[in-house]
Amino acid sequence: MKRPTPRDSAPFAPPGLLLFAAVAAMSWAGPLIRLSHAPALAVSAWRLLFSTAFILLIVVLRGELRSLRLERGDWALALSAGLLLAAHFWSWIASLELTSVASSVVLVNTQPLMVGILSVLFLGERPTRLQWAGILIAVTGAMVIGWGDFSRGRSPVLGDLLAVAGAIFVAGYYVIGRRLRPRLPLWSYTGVVYGIAALALALAVVASPGVPALGYPPREWLIFLALAAGPMMIGHTGVNYALRFVPAYVANVALLGEPVGATLIAWLLPSIREVPPPQTLAGGALILAGIVLGMRRRAGAGSPPAGRLTQPGAETAQMPMDFTEDSL
Repeated sequence: MKRPTPRDSAPFAPPGLLLFAAVAAMSWAGPLIRLSHAPALAVSAWRLLFSTAFILLIVVLRGELRSLRLERGDWALALSAGLLLAAHFWSWIASLELTSVASSVVLVNTQPLMVGILSVLFLGERPTRLQWAGILIAVTGAMVIGWGDFSRGRSPVLGDLLAVAGAIFVAGYYVIGRRLRPRLPLWSYTGVVYGIAALALALAVVASPGVPALGYPPREWLIFLALAAGPMMIGHTGVNYALRFVPAYVANVALLGEPVGATLIAWLLPSIREVPPPQTLAGGALILAGIVLGMRRRAGAGSPPAGRLTQPGAETAQMPMDFTEDSL
């Protein structure tokens, strides 16, 4: 089967700008989830079900239903990515019920370290020493932000462990996305992956007697829709768009701006008023410095990955641009 030519073969805006918008949207996820009283599994399922419905509508309006047909090797990777995304959302959202917004977001955003290692092992994409330094500085800044907040919550130890598990799951999801996105259109990839994740979480809800699938008040449905429209459609989809043009570890180090945004939003929202510890500004400065270093790349380093996740006989799209400092 001939693979469809991606329409997003060249970015309509600098990838750095797209990542900034994605981070701003994803920063709302933690506070919105904190406002919800629905079980974590239901929040995860409806967030992805609504996102899949949005993408299906876009695909139908664009006349691209045939683009959802993937090759066998791509289906295997997309299935893995969808299941990892489902596991990430469940574990992370569950952590928010047990620990603080800051602790949960900080721990789940240790993912750039894991993505960097997985990119070397499975994609053959090696961060430079400067990029490793940026990743470590940014992760350190995230830890500084949440340091005084780790002991808050109903069960902070279990909540923190669930957040770390969420980081591991999402790291695998982004590495697979980096493999598939250079050769798959955005809506084909996200539609299939979000759909698989939504189905997995919906089945988990059905199999959980204590988790109702329906019967939530209008306030909860608005939160589900907001999570789908903002953190998913703008946030996660924006990152998946950028993965066609930048390595996964570059995209992920940019995502470390989320703890700053999420902590500030949780502080400013009257219904949460989770006041951040004094070290927030210092941690935020470290994160920004790390992001700047982590997103600097060598000239000519914009080639698509050609590591162990490559399927036999799979064609690899050529990157249309180098992601240099000037493109930020």
